[in-house]
Amino acid sequence: MKAIPYGKQHITDEDIKAVVETLQSELLTQGPKIAEFEKAFAEYIGCKYALAVSNGTAALHLCSMALDIDENTNVITSPITFAASANCVRYCGGNVFFADIDPITFTLDIKKAEELILSKPKGFFHGIIPVDFAGYAVNLEAFKKLADEHGLWIIEDACHAPGGFFIDSNNHKQNCGNSHYADLAIFSFHPVKHIACGEGGMVTTNDEKLYKKLLMLRTHGITKDPELMYEKHGGWYYEMQILGYNYRLTDFQAALGLSQLKRADEGLKRRRAIASTYFEAFKNNPQILGQSGVVDGHAYHLYIINTAKRKELYDYLRTKQIFCQVHYIPVHTFPYYQKLGCKKGDFPIAEKYYDECLSLPVYPTLSKEDQQFVIEKVIEFFK
Repeated sequence: MKAIPYGKQHITDEDIKAVVETLQSELLTQGPKIAEFEKAFAEYIGCKYALAVSNGTAALHLCSMALDIDENTNVITSPITFAASANCVRYCGGNVFFADIDPITFTLDIKKAEELILSKPKGFFHGIIPVDFAGYAVNLEAFKKLADEHGLWIIEDACHAPGGFFIDSNNHKQNCGNSHYADLAIFSFHPVKHIACGEGGMVTTNDEKLYKKLLMLRTHGITKDPELMYEKHGGWYYEMQILGYNYRLTDFQAALGLSQLKRADEGLKRRRAIASTYFEAFKNNPQILGQSGVVDGHAYHLYIINTAKRKELYDYLRTKQIFCQVHYIPVHTFPYYQKLGCKKGDFPIAEKYYDECLSLPVYPTLSKEDQQFVIEKVIEFFK
């Protein structure tokens, strides 16, 4: 019996060829493939600037530094996300505040976020990090309105949602990460994501000033631009002007990302078809309390069902070699954040969601036969 994971990369002969060609080229890092990947990704998302980095967490950290987060900065995010969405604020010494999630979308509840903002003195909060959780596109137009009312910036965590979108009040399609309503957005190219580079990430923005700052922060805070340097000693000279990090992506990873990007829409179409099949299979099952469903613009990095018998179902499916996953343990319940003052019971909707959620297999190469096997075993368990 073969194993069926919850997520899986899809590497083709074209991908391998692209990587090998780059490995045989003159430059393995800081070469032409980086700029090529950045340009293609910016065009795909629909933003002015894209900056390739070593992973999604590095992307979040760079955004936090570019926005000058420090110990006096207070930021709101969702408790249902990977820990990095909150940790990036802590890396810079900032303070993380959570607001509960919407029980239908599983994303940050804008009403709860607004209640939190209004519970503190004016100017207390500085930013919001909404997450396009599982691939569901957050309505950033609404968050932008809230942010503007209170003088806040926005980082969109779009790691789950390349190709995702929402429709704004002007009936315009807004792609996740296009930074039309956010100051910055970030993506991840981990193997289970839509675009796989092994590891890798991207920051997108329409703000030239932030982009130029990110460029320096990505490479130790160093510049070789003669127009920016304080002194000029010769062609070898460079200056470290701010404290940055080595968060560069390699050229062979960028080559893989470029190759994967060419079939991103094809993979997205398949993910949406898988989601539709799950929805139809489970929509009349009373023991499945909720599911990701069929949603316009959803990118379906994950397909989630909710059941009161989550652990039992998880364990049963593993006996059938179906390796589902749980996304995510609420960040505020981790010992680290409890030491900072968070506690269980703070966000009841997020905690109820965690008790019931299970991510089913969803990836472009999941065959119809394998998906049907998953469906049959889920139904068999409840019977």
